Amino acid sequence: MSEQPAPVDRTRQPLDPAAADAVRAYAARTRANADRLAGVLEDIATHGLPEAEDCTPWEELRETHLARLAAQRPAVA
Repeated sequence: MSEQPAPVDRTRQPLDPAAADAVRAYAARTRANADRLAGVLEDIATHGLPEAEDCTPWEELRETHLARLAAQRPAVA
């Protein structure tokens, strides 16, 4: 018996149009988020870190994000 693995089928399976659109939309959102992060990092590199008083505490950011997630999720009875 051969120890070699079975050949792998390398043909791609096309997505239906709705799924392809969803993947493209996700890619666009991800790209926009990456661009926004890059902009913030470039600003920090150019101007330095902002003063602590000018920043939003992480606890407040966490609560805002959790509230946004809870609003997106339907309530369970």
